[in-house]
Amino acid sequence: MTDMLGGCLCGKVRYTVSADPIFTGVCHCRNCQKGTGSAFSAVMAVPDAGLSIDGALTAYVGRGDSGLAVTRRFCPLCGSPVTSEAAAMPGVTMVEIGTLDEPSAATPAMHIYCASKLDWMAIPEGVGAFPGMPPRG
Repeated sequence: MTDMLGGCLCGKVRYTVSADPIFTGVCHCRNCQKGTGSAFSAVMAVPDAGLSIDGALTAYVGRGDSGLAVTRRFCPLCGSPVTSEAAAMPGVTMVEIGTLDEPSAATPAMHIYCASKLDWMAIPEGVGAFPGMPPRG
C-alpha cells in the first residue's frame, strides 16, 4: 500500500498511515455526532503500528455503548478531531477520513449506529447499514 498522509486544519499535527485499513466506515452514534459537530464520523481503522503522528494531540476520554473507554484525540490549537481509540478494539486507531490529505482515497464500506442516524442523511445503495455495531464473525 502507498502511505496516506493527513493532518489537522491548522497543520500543527501531521500523520502518516503506512498500513492497509482494517475497515472504513461511518458512525452515526450520538457521541460521534457531538464529537465531530456533524451528522456522523467517517473513519478508517488502522493497526496502531501503521500510524505515525507528529505533533501533540489533546485527549478526551468518554464511554462507548459497551461501557468501555473511547479516547478521542484532537488538535489543541484548531480543535480538529484526528483519531480515536476504543478499548473494545485494542491495537486499532481510527483516523478521521476528513483529515486525510486525499480523503477520497478511503471509501466507507459500512454505516453503523444507523438507529441514531439523522433523518436527512442518506446511505448509499449497496453499503452495509447496521442499527448498532455490526455482528461479529
